[in-house]
Amino acid sequence: MREPSIPLAAARLLARSWTGGEHIDALPQEWRPATRAEGYAIQSQWPGVLGQPVAGWKIAATSQAGQQHIAVSGPLAGPVFAHRVRADGAQILLDANRMRVAECEIVFRFARALAPRASGYGRDEVLAAVASLHPGIEAPDSRFLEFERAGEAQLIADCACTNDMVVGAPVAPDALRLQQLPTLAVQALVSDGRRPQGLGSNVLGDPVDALVWLVNELSGAGQPIASGQFVTTGACVAPIPVVPGQAVEADFGWIGRVRASFA
Repeated sequence: MREPSIPLAAARLLARSWTGGEHIDALPQEWRPATRAEGYAIQSQWPGVLGQPVAGWKIAATSQAGQQHIAVSGPLAGPVFAHRVRADGAQILLDANRMRVAECEIVFRFARALAPRASGYGRDEVLAAVASLHPGIEAPDSRFLEFERAGEAQLIADCACTNDMVVGAPVAPDALRLQQLPTLAVQALVSDGRRPQGLGSNVLGDPVDALVWLVNELSGAGQPIASGQFVTTGACVAPIPVVPGQAVEADFGWIGRVRASFA
């Protein structure tokens, strides 16, 4: 068993890198997590280190291509911190962001808490706790210089590449439309004229399946989802490269539109 001080020390180094706009090669060997559980133990220290509440949760690597790109065996969960959540139309600074991509994501906000428990949550249970859906644009980043080679345990420790999140206006869940999310067409428009598009099925086959996975992944790590927190379920459109001066607008059909600019 690792010393209790190790997750805290590792979280302090990663959080300091984030707040300082810096990147590292890897965690020191003696602090480096070897398993997903050790990664989540480091991740759990971040809110106290930052002094920031968790506004929501994100899923990284929800597509097979994304998992291959960063060499992980499956999706990763991580917190989104309140001070990095932006409103529709917000400007996101890219000066310290090495990834420089925009991801168009479906966001679910919870009306009531889901506490960790031994048995898994089912689809109906999770959806019954959802208050609203939102269109979202994420601008992720990692504290690792070569995040593609960091490995899943370190990426989990790094809060699954948490960074900036733009969340649009709410819309009420609709049972029939929720069933049709895999076929939902998502259209992005970049200010340089690009029009990338995708489907809800690009997110683990179904954004609701991704949502249920996240709830149970956190439950297994001993983390609750609090009332009012959101879950952003991964990129429906392949990550869109962006540079300062550009903007991205994403149209999620009945869920609505959201826009972010980059500087």
